[in-house]
Amino acid sequence: MIYLDFAAATPVSEKVLLAMRPYFSEQFFNPSAPYLPAKRVKEAYMEAKNQLAHTIGAKGADIVVTAGATESVNLAFSNVHGAILYLATEHAAVREAASIHPHAEINVGKTGLIDLKDLRAKLNDDVEIVSISLANNETGTIQPIAEIAEIVRAARQDRLARGVKTPLYLHSDASQAMSLIDINVARMGIDLLTLNSAKVYGPKGVGALYIAHGVKLNPIVRGGGQERGLRSGTENVAGLIGFATAAVQAKEHINGNRKKYEKLVEILKNELKSSPIEPIFLGNKKHQLANFCAVSFPGIDAERLIYKLEEQEIFVSTGAACAASKGEKSHVLTAMGLSDTEIAGSIRMTLGALNDEEQMHKAGKAIVKAIQEELSRMKGSNE
Repeated sequence: MIYLDFAAATPVSEKVLLAMRPYFSEQFFNPSAPYLPAKRVKEAYMEAKNQLAHTIGAKGADIVVTAGATESVNLAFSNVHGAILYLATEHAAVREAASIHPHAEINVGKTGLIDLKDLRAKLNDDVEIVSISLANNETGTIQPIAEIAEIVRAARQDRLARGVKTPLYLHSDASQAMSLIDINVARMGIDLLTLNSAKVYGPKGVGALYIAHGVKLNPIVRGGGQERGLRSGTENVAGLIGFATAAVQAKEHINGNRKKYEKLVEILKNELKSSPIEPIFLGNKKHQLANFCAVSFPGIDAERLIYKLEEQEIFVSTGAACAASKGEKSHVLTAMGLSDTEIAGSIRMTLGALNDEEQMHKAGKAIVKAIQEELSRMKGSNE
């Protein structure tokens, strides 16, 4: 198997699995129970929360544990009374959660980078949240969050000076970025940060939301009052411990992973350049996650290409898994100005821990061969 869809899912690492295992059977106690074994589980839970928070330059008290990034996004938008301004290329979780409020999209350029002039133009006094992913889930384009935060900060100061009481916060979804970018919420100027365990070799169904001091949110899950009353329910102890272990591992290996993936992606791209259809590499080369190789072969049906590769146990995608499963045209590539033909011929390859140089050569050659076969088939059907 050659798996090239790590942006969709990552396998739980052995170290993470070992850290989680005791909390399924031996240390199974409810953290809210009053007796000593339960209190020890609570301590382990809080320690894991501190570990996770420290990887983003925060404190455990600033973190609310959720059932994944989608819930974190919905919680981040739970107290909005005004408008949400989000990037045109945001994940469906952001777009759908924002859709029940007044909202507007910020334009992007052809590489997926934010149009800062458009942000400034649309940042009116009704906007309460600006939501910008740290890195895009389809192209890997990294946004200039610190620069965006400065624009948001200036708008906030201007409101205060004019007596406008509408709050203004910057939310960022860091689901794809956590294992490849050194995140520090204070340095970056982020008020709300969405995190996702499933993208960093942790367990699925676990996420978190960083909430800066002074940001007021409403609970979307009510009950026993856990997680500061914002996310009630018996704590997912094993899940958080797995997530924290994975996050610490990711933080420790950011530089090494970056170098590894840069080399592997270069090998893959060089193989793809021998394609009879010249590949169009998508995203911003200078500002892109190191493990992303998003590419378009105009004139080719990417879905047919994916099926042909699957027969050889080479797994790639056409973009976000949730969008691909619905057969929808990528709103990300549409926002970047790609034509329908370019979008239809686009595939996303995202690398991870299971990949090596030999696989990159093999996958690249297999893709080129599949394109050649598709061209021959299309030529034959037209004759």
